[in-house]
Amino acid sequence: MAARAMTSTSAALSDASPIPYWLDDPGRPAPEPGLTGDATCDLLVVGGGYSGLWTALLAKERDPGRDVLLLEGREAGWAASGRNGGFCAASLTHGTANGLSRWPDEMPLLEELGARNLDAIESAVHRYGIDCAFERTGEISVATQPHHVTELHELYEEMDAAGLAAGSELLDEGALRAHVNSPTFLGGLWDRDGVALVDPAKLAWGLKAACLSLGVRIHENTPATSLTRSGAGMAVRTLRGSTVRCAQVALGTNVFPSLVRRTRPLTVPVYDYALMTEPLSAEQLAAIGWHNRQGLGDSANQFHYFRLSSDNRILWGGYDAVYPYGGQVSAALDQRPETFDRLAGHFFACFPQLEGVRFTHAWGGAIDTCSRFSAFFGTAHGGRVAYAAGYTGLGVGATRFGADVMLDLLSGEETERTALEMVRTKPLPFPPEPFAWTGVALTKWSLARADERGGHRNLWLRTMDRMGMGFDS
Repeated sequence: MAARAMTSTSAALSDASPIPYWLDDPGRPAPEPGLTGDATCDLLVVGGGYSGLWTALLAKERDPGRDVLLLEGREAGWAASGRNGGFCAASLTHGTANGLSRWPDEMPLLEELGARNLDAIESAVHRYGIDCAFERTGEISVATQPHHVTELHELYEEMDAAGLAAGSELLDEGALRAHVNSPTFLGGLWDRDGVALVDPAKLAWGLKAACLSLGVRIHENTPATSLTRSGAGMAVRTLRGSTVRCAQVALGTNVFPSLVRRTRPLTVPVYDYALMTEPLSAEQLAAIGWHNRQGLGDSANQFHYFRLSSDNRILWGGYDAVYPYGGQVSAALDQRPETFDRLAGHFFACFPQLEGVRFTHAWGGAIDTCSRFSAFFGTAHGGRVAYAAGYTGLGVGATRFGADVMLDLLSGEETERTALEMVRTKPLPFPPEPFAWTGVALTKWSLARADERGGHRNLWLRTMDRMGMGFDS
């Protein structure tokens, strides 16, 4: 049986391309020219992923006369923004459970702000004609072990007590399998309206086009290397040798080393991996159901996330969260055959009725993780520089909120957003090496043990819980 499963898995992966599925698109836009000389602007945005693109776009919407320039080290959307699962969530806190544990008094407002933020993303997609396959399907948290069922019921009760359960529905085993049919599913919690599915690369490319349409100057293949004061403003040097002088800077570099060095210990890179199947036939779709096309994620500590694409492929990702020693980000880590084999085996265990399906793409990428699992914000250089980072894999939607926060902070005015404790506080930093790698390794081992032992958290995990620290993708 094991040999047959291994043979099936190997065959299913044999022709998989190492390119992220979303980026493997003949319609991918050409890069904007690099910056070849010095420049000036009112606002310089560093980073061409969701964080930077939303910041540039919202800055122009707030003040069409503001001169905004964006620098991207490679091409817009090439990193996490173009290779994630495409789950665009309303949650700003990496899920309700994490938010309730950290900011219980603020959660009603945080949930309201998150819902408004997701509505605003949907509005922008329509307003700018962004063809990113936006589907407001919701997401189901799936129980695959008996203790997961208990935990989901406890979470629903906690949400209900806090007045946050509207739009959520508990599903027993039969009800869940009527939505999506897997022999591993025991129950679920459906967030009906709080998650949209998107083609993540097309969303990034659409935001880039929207920025250009409003007059944002974008220079790709222009890495920024340093940030210094220059008179009443700031100066940013690039690897090409040019200098941009500006009044203000917004940093959306996320997993890459921040130009504000003191914030670097607040994040670590975590490599996440995903597979994409070939398009399913009508018969294969009928075998699994999935009539309402919700996003899915299981409830284990080492969890999977999975969804249908617009052409009925299944994206299957997660489980392994790999921290490289020293926190180095390297393209060499985008491929990890042992993880792909493991993911493929898990896929066929979940959907045995799809035996024989092949994977067309297998890829990885780095996520900026922080110890509280959700974004943090701040300013530097006397309020001339703002930053947001630490989205921990839930940045498709939350980066737009983070862009608004950065612009609020740069304005110097207190707003509903800047008054939040979540915005005013920072996560605990990760320790230097070798303690970071040792701590992550012990945490991953403990999380795997908890999955095997009915969710029981050992002394190490309970200590991390009390300190408000964690490790997640």
